[in-house]
Amino acid sequence: MSIVTVQLGQCGNQIGHEVFSAVSSDIRGTHGLCSKKENESYCDSCKERFFCEEESGVPVARAVLVDMEPKVISHTLSMAARSGHWKYSSHSHFCQKQGSGNNWANGYSVHGPRHKEAIMNLVQKEAEKCDRLGGFFTIMSMAGGTGSGLGAFVTQCLRDAFPTSFIVNHVIWPYGTGEVIVQNYNSVLTLAHLYQSSDALLVHENDAIHKICAQLMNIKQISFRDVNQVIAHQLGSVFQPTHIAGEGSGYSRNPLGDLMETLVPHPEFKLLGLRNIPQMAENSLAYSTFSWPGLIKHLRQMLIANAKMEEGIDWQVRPPQPGSSIPSTNKPLLFNTSIANLVILRGKDVHGVDLGSFQDPSLYTSWLNPQDAFSAWRTPRAFNKYEKSASLVSNSQFLLKPLDSIVGKAWNMFASKAYLHQYTKFGIQEEEFLDCFTTLEQVISSYTNL
Repeated sequence: MSIVTVQLGQCGNQIGHEVFSAVSSDIRGTHGLCSKKENESYCDSCKERFFCEEESGVPVARAVLVDMEPKVISHTLSMAARSGHWKYSSHSHFCQKQGSGNNWANGYSVHGPRHKEAIMNLVQKEAEKCDRLGGFFTIMSMAGGTGSGLGAFVTQCLRDAFPTSFIVNHVIWPYGTGEVIVQNYNSVLTLAHLYQSSDALLVHENDAIHKICAQLMNIKQISFRDVNQVIAHQLGSVFQPTHIAGEGSGYSRNPLGDLMETLVPHPEFKLLGLRNIPQMAENSLAYSTFSWPGLIKHLRQMLIANAKMEEGIDWQVRPPQPGSSIPSTNKPLLFNTSIANLVILRGKDVHGVDLGSFQDPSLYTSWLNPQDAFSAWRTPRAFNKYEKSASLVSNSQFLLKPLDSIVGKAWNMFASKAYLHQYTKFGIQEEEFLDCFTTLEQVISSYTNL
């Protein structure tokens, strides 16, 4: 099945380009770790998922690019075409001359309704090119104007136009120190609206990815491109084809549907976090060896202690002992309770790996059976440059602190009516803010009580 990617705003378009580049280079990789037949069926499945073929033979990304200013999109289109390995369709982008000025309300209430027909026509055309449409994957920032405001509007339009398709929003959480004075407002509005129309929100935090670039990749001067390449690698490690237990020998049909079925058992819990190991600079790979038990042990502790990378994990954090009748409010503060987890293994000897440690009932909330709460996907085909790699997609309390902090900061500004006029002049009234605060307070409370 195919995924249509919708890239929104500067951030969405830059990350989208890196995702397609990562997937394209993975298809061309000669790994020699799996049989030729395995490799062919992997590549076919991947191409169907992300690209459609044109007469010229160059794969064309199944994507719609949207931005309110032309610079980023024209740069993205030409970079893809120059690569020679894949390109964007010349008819699947929409841009205007002036941006949204980091104003969520401008993107949502002005640009959205004004350009709805043009944007949705592009999406419809892209969807019609798919033999089997698996759903939509949108990529957007949470803090700006176009990506977040227009992104929330487009997501609602997708939900109206394709009521039975899966919609997963990939959302970039802003730096804590801040890029934009109103980023907390924008974030609250974006999250609350997406919670209404999306099936799941896959979240990457800029601060965490920045740390990975600095500490694991040893990059001295970190650019947005470095950050985006790490994000793209992590997304590829999830969305590239895998075998699902019990589904025979073929590659999984619908990655978005499989993700939902595995990780979102209840519409109140839609926040998914992503971790991937190992991650390191290319020149260190030659000196490194990885064993599956070591990788799995690290990945499990990263989950429990809510660490975003394999360096600096707090090994003291332990799951609460079964049978200890501590009410959930007194549980160890650092312990990260999960609703559901998915581990994806790629590379050498994946079928012998023991994942029993992830089926420990103490990791999960009590209302789901641990057998239902944990899934594993595997493929002997290695991903990009790693002989063995493991990813964890987790529906857990990982975002509680950052979410609480953003809502708190936005509420303090709202209480003193700071900058509200910038939103009311585009028709976003105080009631709408209050509704959004209520929605997110409910989300915070649900995750806290796991």
